[in-house]
Amino acid sequence: MPNSDAPRSASSPHAAAQRVAVLAGGISHERDISLKSGRRVADGLAAHGLDVQLLDPDAGLLPALLAERPDVVWPTLHGASGEDGALRSLLEFLGLPYVGSSAGATRLAWDKPRAKTIVERAGVPTPHSIALTRDAFRELGAESVLSVVRGELPPPVAVKPAQGGSAQGVTLVDSDDELRRAMVLAFTYCDVALIEQRITGVEVAIGIIDTGDGPRALPAVEIEPLSGVYGFEARYNAGETRFYAPARISDAVAARATEVALAAHTALGLSHISRIDLIIDGAGTPWFLEASVMPGLTETSTFALALEAAGYDTGWVYAELAHAAVRGTRG
Repeated sequence: MPNSDAPRSASSPHAAAQRVAVLAGGISHERDISLKSGRRVADGLAAHGLDVQLLDPDAGLLPALLAERPDVVWPTLHGASGEDGALRSLLEFLGLPYVGSSAGATRLAWDKPRAKTIVERAGVPTPHSIALTRDAFRELGAESVLSVVRGELPPPVAVKPAQGGSAQGVTLVDSDDELRRAMVLAFTYCDVALIEQRITGVEVAIGIIDTGDGPRALPAVEIEPLSGVYGFEARYNAGETRFYAPARISDAVAARATEVALAAHTALGLSHISRIDLIIDGAGTPWFLEASVMPGLTETSTFALALEAAGYDTGWVYAELAHAAVRGTRG
């Protein structure tokens, strides 16, 4: 049953989704995760009486959407195919309502350096960092560039592709010798690499939902990878990470983390659903790391764990988000 404190929906028979096209798969590095997320969303929607069609985006997708014209599209696409804003722009051109943030907001969140700049201007703490292009790294000389970087951002640092998800291409660097290799790895995923000060503390993910009454934060989920690194395998292979929902932090720190997550969500102009990743240092200060406009929804994902911790029926939440999209409710 839905949580009694769940966001209230103003849906009516004239503003409710009946036919939903769930998009899953795609061609990104996160295809398998997307397929799992899509199936879970489709199952949840069907359990609440919606007519669901599960589609894999390919050359036949747009003709199929034009022919069927579902009431709403529910993209569960991860990586560039679903989170760089391009597909959402096309859905907007087709006049099809969809669950999630607008194309413009999606583009902002997808670019990690740009997202960090936006949330920092909104007063949200984020680790000191520098973004470097592959061309600058090559043309200015790798050693010269890294020498400057090491002077301003000495290890420990994190190196990650400026665009991407599921921690793919991310390296935790503890020495100068590791930095060059980390840059090369990041550049295999994206032409821009982000070098970021590494904050030591408790890593948490805060899911946010908005079905029309304003964004509401779910309980923070604490992440404790057994290997010490929350990489791709630790995220999606059962047993490699311990999750605590809610996180093992004080009420005061949890309240501050929620405030920071909501501020980041709002500053980036996100809608319906997002996940804000934070690191909480020893002083209890939450630092913004990145935002996901379409968090993973697999059985091991932090978003699903947060919904469970909050007492929500996940299928009901997914249906309410679909109804909000049909009503045109987007922050």
